[in-house]
Amino acid sequence: MTSALLEKGVLDAGLEDREAVRKLSGLFERDFLDLAQEADAVRKRLHPNDIVTYIVDRNINYTNVCWVACSFCAFYRTKRQAQKGDGYVLGVEQVLQKIQETVDLGGTGVLMQGGLHPDLGMEYITQLFRAIRKEFPEVQVHALSPAEIWHYADKGGLSLDETLVELKKAGLQSIPGGGAEILTDETRGRIAPAKNTTEAWLEVMETWHSLGMKSTATMMFGIDETYEERIEHLLQIRNLQARTGGFTAFIDWTFQPDNTTYLKKHPDFKKASSLDYLKTTAISRIVLDNVANIQASWVTQPMKTASMALHAGCNDMGSIMIEENVVKKAGASYHTSEEELRSVIERSGFRPAKRTTLYDRVLEPGVSVEDI
Repeated sequence: MTSALLEKGVLDAGLEDREAVRKLSGLFERDFLDLAQEADAVRKRLHPNDIVTYIVDRNINYTNVCWVACSFCAFYRTKRQAQKGDGYVLGVEQVLQKIQETVDLGGTGVLMQGGLHPDLGMEYITQLFRAIRKEFPEVQVHALSPAEIWHYADKGGLSLDETLVELKKAGLQSIPGGGAEILTDETRGRIAPAKNTTEAWLEVMETWHSLGMKSTATMMFGIDETYEERIEHLLQIRNLQARTGGFTAFIDWTFQPDNTTYLKKHPDFKKASSLDYLKTTAISRIVLDNVANIQASWVTQPMKTASMALHAGCNDMGSIMIEENVVKKAGASYHTSEEELRSVIERSGFRPAKRTTLYDRVLEPGVSVEDI
């Protein structure tokens, strides 16, 4: 179904059709209320029951040591910094303890990502996954960005296919979309020249989907990219989803500049506004009409803004964030609880429902299968 704001066929144009990309980028000049209304119509078409989901899980960053040194990251530490005591690597028992705490709070999954540690290889990560699956078979493991997966492939001397098969056997169930940033090589080369390319990010996702597995897709924006680049990013996701159907959700958020080398190099940089976030999120819902779920980013936005996003195409509020380290290092420090998140959803006019990483519903007291 074509959006009322778009010409027929424009969403199905290829990236090489620059006129189509230009027309789509024109959405950013539209009034936010028009965008929100159209995005809300797409949400209602996909989710007619007015349920907004959320998950209780934990972000576990197993190491902060990384050789890539992305200019937008305030979390990483170099190997030299680590040798001076400013870096860490979590052991198996430390990770299991964090997961036990998560389960005790009603958690159903863990999101695990880390830096590209020059000394960590497949043995470390597969041992970790096997231990998690043994001790907590009910906990869903959502882990490793495409950049990490390429790192482990290189360290292990394996092909991408071989690496993903080994990770799947060890217990990996879903891949987060981290490291996408903006999926154009122009911006990627500018903000993270040592990181993998757009094609490499997409190749990991497509190969993982070919194994019958799921992943999420993300976009970090507001780092001096163009509107056309944001559209190119969304079309890359849309086109891959059309081929594989493997993305469960899309999450976009604004670049958090504090404590980053990017801000040091660009001292006059202005962070993207909440209105820019809401517009971009609404446009994401309109363009990504083949991705079922769009998540509101209260981690990088005030909760009030995230609440507004529920009326601009979002149907999911993400995690309560028992633990979060990366954006906290960059200056964002919003917190919530399950009780507060449910309250925000209800005050926004929706029905809250707990979900798993793979978007299966967690039945709660008083809720039947017919209700969801």
